[in-house]
Amino acid sequence: MDYKTRRTRVMEAMPQGSLALFFSGKAPVRSLDEAYPFSVNRNFYYLTGLDREAMTLALIKNGDHVQSVLFIEPFDPLQARWVGGRMKPEEAQQQADVNAVYPKDEMLDFIHRQMKLNRGNRRMSVGLDLAKESWEEPDDAAHQFAGHIRQHYPSVDLVNLHAALAQLRMIKDEDELNLMRQAQEATITAVKVMMRHCAPGINETELEGVFDFALMKQGVREHAFPTICASGANATILHYSRNNELIEDGDLVLCDLGGAIGHYCADITRTYPANGRFTQRQKQIYDIVLEGQRRVIAAIRPGRTLRQLNQVLVDFYGEQLAAIGLLEQGMTVRDYYFHSVSHHLGLDTHDVNIANLPLAAGMVITVEPGLYLEAEGIGIRIEDDILVSETGAVNLSEKLPHTTEEIETFMNKGE
Repeated sequence: MDYKTRRTRVMEAMPQGSLALFFSGKAPVRSLDEAYPFSVNRNFYYLTGLDREAMTLALIKNGDHVQSVLFIEPFDPLQARWVGGRMKPEEAQQQADVNAVYPKDEMLDFIHRQMKLNRGNRRMSVGLDLAKESWEEPDDAAHQFAGHIRQHYPSVDLVNLHAALAQLRMIKDEDELNLMRQAQEATITAVKVMMRHCAPGINETELEGVFDFALMKQGVREHAFPTICASGANATILHYSRNNELIEDGDLVLCDLGGAIGHYCADITRTYPANGRFTQRQKQIYDIVLEGQRRVIAAIRPGRTLRQLNQVLVDFYGEQLAAIGLLEQGMTVRDYYFHSVSHHLGLDTHDVNIANLPLAAGMVITVEPGLYLEAEGIGIRIEDDILVSETGAVNLSEKLPHTTEEIETFMNKGE
């Protein structure tokens, strides 16, 4: 990974003499001396390749040069005996390809020196990743540090670099695509094992466990997101999470899942009959969803937007659902399909994006049409991960069975 180039490009959004800070994060305490599992801030990881707690990356823009400094906690030999040692400065410097590594407790003095260097020369700017999904979301290290800057340096301009990072991350380089392909292969292998194991009478939890074990047998421990394993009417709940009911004969099973390698995600959904055979009604609805997916994939090309792709599906559903009598008595497509057909995929499952930005070569998106007939206990979603190319679309998860015939053949021990 070319972290140095990434850092230079993100600082293009900043004026000369400016400073930017990125924080790796820290796992919150769960109870007493137990913490939640650590998950590195993905933008910090994108710029450094480091997957460690309590680190800070500082970038200083001077002309065409971007100086990079990493602040880390000192190596503790006692801690190393208990949980493993913190990364040593020379290891961090080599892996992240930064100019210098300093102890974390020197960071504030370093920042103050940068402020003094710019005093009287220009208005100082400090860049931070200040994205939030909700105002109720707790402040992370970047938001906390923004408060520190406002208090101690009120004349400084704060610049939100989230959009600049999103624009970079939306286009995957070849190293990123290789990791995503590996995540696809591992997930596809595990999904096939899970499908073959499925049978009426087992619990959704068991099926989830089969997928987890099949991933681990490949050396993959990281999940892109918590697995959805929903049978029967549970599949009409978009983000069903209990995964704890018995699978009945005649049920469809909807599994939305993905492994991750190097934090790069796969996100695949398959819906299949627990007993290996679709009913005629299940097949009818499944075939509408599958044709909708084909049409959306065929519409993918640089310049299109996710909103336009979603409209392709809504228009198709309008024709098909009317033809089979599902749009009577004031019912609309949105009564059976209430999400969007695509999202970006990468270091996050619902990856960074800029609203309605046209697609470009190198982006990876999902295509996941679904239909949810609550009254009939039928929920169907088919999801594949698509690389946008100069000429159209490349399906990264095409090796999994798609059609009802392929699924029935596979589940009944065919290939």
